[in-house]
Amino acid sequence: MKKITRKKHLEMRIQSIPPHPKPKVELEQYSTPSVIASDLLWNALSLGDIENKDILDLGCGCGIFSIGSMLLGAKSATGIDIDNESLDLARRSADDMGLYNINYIEGDVLDLEDEFNADTIFQNPPFGSQKRADRGIDLGFVKKACDISPDVLYSFHMASTEEFLVNFYQNLSFNITHVFRYSFPIAKIYEFHTDESRNVDVIVIRATL
Repeated sequence: MKKITRKKHLEMRIQSIPPHPKPKVELEQYSTPSVIASDLLWNALSLGDIENKDILDLGCGCGIFSIGSMLLGAKSATGIDIDNESLDLARRSADDMGLYNINYIEGDVLDLEDEFNADTIFQNPPFGSQKRADRGIDLGFVKKACDISPDVLYSFHMASTEEFLVNFYQNLSFNITHVFRYSFPIAKIYEFHTDESRNVDVIVIRATL
C-alpha cells in the first residue's frame, strides 16, 4: 500500500470506513468524523508521531485511527475495543485497503494487563455521560495510557473539562504540548436524541511522558 501524501486523500480514505450499523448507547459509540480524524492524524504526522512508529488505538471502534495511521506510514498498529462487532468492521476495512499489519484485540481497555509497546497512542474514549457510575471513564483511559508509557498520547475529552484535565495530566507526570479543538457533530442515532444533529466542543490533548 502506497503511503498517502495529501491530507485530502487521507480524509477521503477514512470517509470510506463504514460506521457501526447498530451503535450501542451504553458504550457511547459515536463515529469520529473523517474531517476531524484526518486533521488530527495529519497534525500527528507533521509532529513525527506516526511514520515508522508503533501505534496503539485504545477504544478503537471501527478502526479510524489505526487504519489512518497505517495509511500514513506507521510501522504497525494495534486496536483494542470491548465491542467485537466494531472490531469485525475494522478488520474488514483494513483488509479492503490492503493493510495487513494491524492487530485488533477484543478487551476492556481499563482491564488490560498485557504489556504493549507503543510509540504513539490515540484514544477517543467514552466520557461516561450516559451512566453515572461510568462518569470520568476517559480519565481511566488516560491512567491506562500512563501505565503503557508511550512516547506520545493523543486523547479526546469534553472541552468543558479542560482546566481540570490540565491538572489531572500534570499529576500523572504528563507534559501537555498541544491542545487541538474541534466541534464534534453528534447525529441523531439514539432514541433519547431530540435534535437531528448537534455540535459538541471537544479537545484532543497531545501529551508526552
